[in-house]
Amino acid sequence: MFRLQPIDSLDLPELAPYRTLRRAAEHAAQGIFVAEGDKVVRRLLAGDFGVISVLLPENRVAEFEPLLRARPEAEIPVFAVTKKSVLEELVGFEMFQGVLAIGKIPEQATLENVLARSPQPQLFAAVDGLTSAENIGLLVRNCAAFGVQALVVGETSTSPFLRRAVRNSMGTIFQMPVVELKPESNPPSLVAALKLLRARGVRCLAAHPHTEKQFLSQANFTGNCCIVFGSEGNGLSPDVLAACDEAVAIPMANGVDSLNVGASAAVFLYEAARQRGRA
Repeated sequence: MFRLQPIDSLDLPELAPYRTLRRAAEHAAQGIFVAEGDKVVRRLLAGDFGVISVLLPENRVAEFEPLLRARPEAEIPVFAVTKKSVLEELVGFEMFQGVLAIGKIPEQATLENVLARSPQPQLFAAVDGLTSAENIGLLVRNCAAFGVQALVVGETSTSPFLRRAVRNSMGTIFQMPVVELKPESNPPSLVAALKLLRARGVRCLAAHPHTEKQFLSQANFTGNCCIVFGSEGNGLSPDVLAACDEAVAIPMANGVDSLNVGASAAVFLYEAARQRGRA
């Protein structure tokens, strides 16, 4: 169910998360994230993540009413904005869709749980040093598209629950098990996670453009494997690269040494899906 509350300003205390869209650290500390845009909010409402509130133009409430009524929460506050300028003031520019929601970051999956619950042949992805929210969102979307069973986010990478990451994932983050590694987690680092995966029979393949030993078509993705992606600027760190079983490169024309991580992930994951008979 939901409770409709028309508003003409953003002064209510309950609207604080919307007033602080650019304060990612505050949201992370509160265990919340912002969903932005029609499709992303619809996928949030239709999924299993907790929903704290929704903010949208008054004339669009009817469109979302069926999804809101189907939610398990006792009562979700739905703030209906009566003035378009309020939303424009909030984000700093004219919003075409004007639909936002605050969701709860779920309890984080553990690597042990992911290994236990993922059917074989297992396909995982991992990221090292990826600090762009937009790029990690694209990576999540690619993972969902090609059947990746879980994403392992290294301790030097940004969270996939940042607003821009959630937006660029188009809400596919709501269906992707994520293991976010932190110094206090077990394992505490991507290197340790890769060692654990290898000990459990999961081959770890580094997406590494600077290798001539093995190109994509020569690699075997049919068994249990984890594909490890790095940042565009620095690629994989030496320690992470050393923790992988092998390095694999995408063959490219002379003069081009790498792809955007989103494009690289799409190529690698398509090849993995093809070899597994899913493409």
